[in-house]
Amino acid sequence: MQKSYVIGFPRIGEKRELKKVLEKYWAKQSDYSDVEYLATQLKKRHWYYQKEAKIDFISSNDFSLYDNVLDTTILLGAIPKRFQHLKNEELYFTMARGNDTCVAMEMTKWFNTNYHYIVPEISKDTKFNLNSKKVVSEYNEAKQMGIDTKINLIGPITYLGLSKSVDNSDVFLHINSVVEVYKKLLLEISALNNEVVVQFDEPLFVKDIDSKILSLIKPVYDALCSVTSNIKIVVSTYFEHSNEATKILINTPIWALALDFIYGNKNIEALEFINNSNKVLIAGVIDGRNIWKSNFNDKLNLLELISKTIKKENLIVSTTCSLLHVPFCLKYEDNLNKEIKSWLAFAFEKLNELSLISKQFFNQKLSLEDISTIKKNIDDNIQRKISNKIHNITIQNEINNLKSFERADKFQDRIKVQREFFKYDYLTTTTIGSFPQTPQLRENRKKYKENLISKEQYEEEIKTYIDECISFQEEIGLDVLVHGEPERNDMVEYFGEMLDGFAFTQNAWVQSYGSRCVKPPLIYGDVNRVNPMTVEWIKYAQNKTSKVLKGMLTGPVTILNWSFVRDDKPRFEVAQQIALAIAKEVNDLQNAGIKMIQVDEAAFKEGYPLRADNIKDYEKWAVDNFKLSVSLAAIDTQIHTHMCYSEFNDIIKTIENMDADVISIETARSGNRLLRIFKEVAYKQEVGPGIYDIHSPRIPSVEEMVNQIKALLEVLPKEQLWINPDCGLKTRKWPEVKQSLKNMVEAVNIIKKGDNH
Repeated sequence: MQKSYVIGFPRIGEKRELKKVLEKYWAKQSDYSDVEYLATQLKKRHWYYQKEAKIDFISSNDFSLYDNVLDTTILLGAIPKRFQHLKNEELYFTMARGNDTCVAMEMTKWFNTNYHYIVPEISKDTKFNLNSKKVVSEYNEAKQMGIDTKINLIGPITYLGLSKSVDNSDVFLHINSVVEVYKKLLLEISALNNEVVVQFDEPLFVKDIDSKILSLIKPVYDALCSVTSNIKIVVSTYFEHSNEATKILINTPIWALALDFIYGNKNIEALEFINNSNKVLIAGVIDGRNIWKSNFNDKLNLLELISKTIKKENLIVSTTCSLLHVPFCLKYEDNLNKEIKSWLAFAFEKLNELSLISKQFFNQKLSLEDISTIKKNIDDNIQRKISNKIHNITIQNEINNLKSFERADKFQDRIKVQREFFKYDYLTTTTIGSFPQTPQLRENRKKYKENLISKEQYEEEIKTYIDECISFQEEIGLDVLVHGEPERNDMVEYFGEMLDGFAFTQNAWVQSYGSRCVKPPLIYGDVNRVNPMTVEWIKYAQNKTSKVLKGMLTGPVTILNWSFVRDDKPRFEVAQQIALAIAKEVNDLQNAGIKMIQVDEAAFKEGYPLRADNIKDYEKWAVDNFKLSVSLAAIDTQIHTHMCYSEFNDIIKTIENMDADVISIETARSGNRLLRIFKEVAYKQEVGPGIYDIHSPRIPSVEEMVNQIKALLEVLPKEQLWINPDCGLKTRKWPEVKQSLKNMVEAVNIIKKGDNH
């Protein structure tokens, strides 16, 4: 009886092995054969872990060297023209990262997660040709281990729906061509075994999709199901409900639907339709997006509720989505508080949770070890509810007694005072905040954490870095400086380490994009700021220059969205506690003479609900909490914010309501289309569009940047524009950063000289 199913599994490795080998290869310190060898070892290890946990449906083709959507672009042969002269791994990584002659493809957030995908580029002339090598070889690798995997694919409708039209043509004009390629692939897959399960991921179906896209579902899946009788097709959706699509899919010959019953609880409403169709339901009840230990009783109650409508023989128990979005395992967390650790389950532990819940639900025989684990689960969940680590009455009272929730002065009044105070004119140059995190910095931090060097030695190196960073910025002529953030390991973790209610891990890394991993903090209890968090270092840096220096903070919504958040309190209440902590920091900074402060909301957009019904509620509490975080700023304190990877068309009014004095945004990979919306709505505040892409090692020329600035000036007046890179420089190397910033300042000087003639 096959009754347990994992949507997908992390691929970066339990100790980030994939990250390390990729970065060595990109730095030309190893051969591609080393990457291939490690990838093979990781896949085998991950399949083995799932097999040992007695998971019935294990995936192949969920592994990727960079991104699954990029893999799908290769699979479909949809290669943009500028890359078509390249082959194999050079083609693959250049599409993702760019090189001296090719600009990388655009990257954006995967729905409302912190994972990023490489956006396919489609034009009316795009041709599609099958490249099945990866899919077939991975299936055969697993088969050699005695594992008949299900094969994971990005569904054709989601693939096109997430694509970018580079010539304004309708990407869905290609749907038949894409389906034909998938049909050829299915024919190849059918020869791999007597029966193969193929999972088509169609998360686009959980959004408010229009009738045109809905009308494609039946013909597409009728066609895919018609190829051969020995393939069982699963359509998987996650992160929300997909009821509109479900009602169509049940009338196609697909074998099963995989639905998310944690983040898409309205999927319950479609159960009767699914039951009447006699389709198999793969019920996602193990949370693939958060790290708290499952409450077995709650999960079993949910499954019992589902089974009141769906026959048990048609039910399979699953994760809600790929486990890519959670850390790998708890095995290496030696320093984590034991009580907090007992409340957690990462990807590896979730395999065992899934297996045990499936066993209990389907009345399979339990071992003595199983019974002991189930009892521990009950005890741990009870202990978490009553733990004194969770509640802070003082901060709860402070929140309840708040009187001021936003700044007292209007933008039009503030900006006049600020321009006079800071004495800047137009096209003011700055950076987003971070400078390269060098191996020396990381080693210094590591040694300090391991008590191998004194606090004085640690701080001396940080001061040296800040001195050099300030000196470089002055030397090239930047207008507004930053201290470079050498003391910060991560823009969220750094703050969380100084706030009550946060816990930190040694190894709980999650893939963000390519080799980039983040280690989100865990918010387990009430949040409170005990002491200032940034003032000492920002004051030190300001004392090293007569120029304006920006204080750098992370905003409450981003801290929330980039953390694993407690699931026993509403998210907006947690955000409010963080906002109050940031407000106190803003006040301390301005009282210390730091009058320009950036409160980053890089992850503001990714927290957006996927359904329109839920957006107003999110926007209200997210904006309210940003405003609370800067509510103590004086009229002459200029508040900046920064946002990443955002399509602003639908939220521009919300951004305006945030009422930051200056917003910097990422536009380098997407041209001016993001910026035009600011003009269309007569956006009043000042804007810093990123004029070069920091996610690529490529150094843009002065001429390129001059042209980019000229293009910006066609959209917004020069007095409203700031000039900056499109994101922080933490992940880049110093030589690229230095030359790129020199070129940026020189480009601004050329534009200004032109204005003076």
